[in-house]
Amino acid sequence: MTGRLVLKMSMSLDGFVGGPAGEVDWIFATEDAAAVDWTVATLAEADVHIMGSRTFADMAAWWPTSTEPFAAPMNEKPKVSFARSGPAAPTTALRDATRARQARGESATETSAASWREAEIARGDLAAEIAGLKQRYGTILAHGGARFAQSLVASGLIDEYRLLIHPVALGRGLPLFGEPHTRLRLIKAEAFAAAVAHIYAPA
Repeated sequence: MTGRLVLKMSMSLDGFVGGPAGEVDWIFATEDAAAVDWTVATLAEADVHIMGSRTFADMAAWWPTSTEPFAAPMNEKPKVSFARSGPAAPTTALRDATRARQARGESATETSAASWREAEIARGDLAAEIAGLKQRYGTILAHGGARFAQSLVASGLIDEYRLLIHPVALGRGLPLFGEPHTRLRLIKAEAFAAAVAHIYAPA
């Protein structure tokens, strides 16, 4: 088996995946039902979810208590946390998600945390770890955070980019792409009420 690495990220119009301190409140303010359906379908395709240690800390604290449509595909599939320096503290993204939940009047009730407790920890060389996962899984879905995603981009390990572009220009923040230039080939674009999904492959 040779799997493929898919990076799924939400992005602002000006290319940021988080505000200067990692804020993601702009994502929750620009959601729409069709974009949610597209994201759920993307999550359902995953054979394993991978992420950086800080994002893992956020998600492990969030998804087991969520009733959102994303919760089932996030909780049911295996996880791998890339954490060379051990467990990480939750980030501002968890704070923003919690505020959005409270604004909707939702409560937190734990449903399934087993896959998070049993997650693998990857501490080795990034390329070697990804190569090993590709021998074990079909679709490897990477979620970030920003620094982890930047490392995947810079190393040329990504086989497909799934970027949900939100109608917000942040002005400054955490970029996904840096130097040198990353050339991509557009596979598909799909417009929703508030966001646009772009799927790219390496050029």
